[in-house]
Amino acid sequence: MASALPLGEPAPLDGLLPPSAADGAHGRAFGVYVHVPFCRVRCGYCDFNTYTASELRGARQVDYADHAIGEIRMSRRVLEASEVIQRPAETVFFGGGTPTLLPAADLVRMLDAVRSEFGLTAGAEVTTEANPDSVGPDDLARLAEGGFTRVSFGMQSAVPHVLAALDRTHDPARVPLVVRWARDAGLDVSLDLIYGTPGESLGDWRRSVEAAIAERPDHLSAYALIVEDGTKLARQIRRGELAEPSDDLEADMYELADELLGAAGYEWYEVSNWATAAGHRSRHNLGYWRGDDWWGVGPGAHSHVGGVRWWNAKHPAAYADRVTAGHSPAVGREVLDASTRETERVLLATRLRDGLSVASLGSGGRRVVAGLIADDLVDARAALAGALMLTNRGRLFADTVVRRLLEDSVVE
Repeated sequence: MASALPLGEPAPLDGLLPPSAADGAHGRAFGVYVHVPFCRVRCGYCDFNTYTASELRGARQVDYADHAIGEIRMSRRVLEASEVIQRPAETVFFGGGTPTLLPAADLVRMLDAVRSEFGLTAGAEVTTEANPDSVGPDDLARLAEGGFTRVSFGMQSAVPHVLAALDRTHDPARVPLVVRWARDAGLDVSLDLIYGTPGESLGDWRRSVEAAIAERPDHLSAYALIVEDGTKLARQIRRGELAEPSDDLEADMYELADELLGAAGYEWYEVSNWATAAGHRSRHNLGYWRGDDWWGVGPGAHSHVGGVRWWNAKHPAAYADRVTAGHSPAVGREVLDASTRETERVLLATRLRDGLSVASLGSGGRRVVAGLIADDLVDARAALAGALMLTNRGRLFADTVVRRLLEDSVVE
């Protein structure tokens, strides 16, 4: 099952935000995230807020777009009543779950609602996630016609036994097909990979990265497998059926991916993300890492506006009930104090190639940076130019870098 919602104060039924949100929203970019919580099968490693058909408890997939559109319409009223400055969406991201289990027409209807209620900036980035076996050429063409600009395919691996260990259902041969169909439709393409799967060798991983590069995606993500409590994978490891991922092997896999991607013309811009050019970076995810504002639509979705964070009811049935009754689906929220916001800024921006200014850390922070340079965790030339940029080694120990920055009270 998905992890529990965070603690916080109850959210009001009307969804109104505290006055601080209006002040904090000035000057921030705005995006929209739409969570589509449906999956055909639950992957053994997955801890996301997703549901198979047998887990819906009366909620209906066919009704989902209408409920999400109801929240989108409500969101504009909430922001207006809360006196938050209205901004068009610079990015829209449909994630899940598997958004493309819904008909393309439903995804386009939800995007149309975002366009109607908020507007989209010129050149807005509009992405949907998709599994290689959840879309066909007609679906992708319809999405592109409806305003989508980008698709992110959950490739995960090119090796059949690795996909089987992850409970992924697609054939590796499907990936070149869907990439070609997306290109034919005029969509930018991102491929997602996972490394450190039990039973995956360094040779297996090389095969997957090389297969991904061969498709020449605009963007590629590579994330280490995390064994989450309560998942099927965690139970298999606890019973000794699968081996726990090796930290040393995962480090070797990361370094290999970075080497292969760099040689192929990809540049890292976030610890786990590479792109062929700055214009192909995931602008939506950059908004998260830079602390921008976004409205999260759907069951369990999180939102952030002006230093106020809130989250929706998790289950699709509970979410549908609240929206149908005319209530906000938000069930909890927290107002971030200055210390928490600064901690999150350092935590997230440190992962970016160009995300954290050394000057913003104060004199104490600059002393810490000197030590990080000495330990080959931070690039010396970039630091002299005013930017905290992780070295190759620093990316392997990004959590250590963040901990040292925060422990030494870098903010003055």
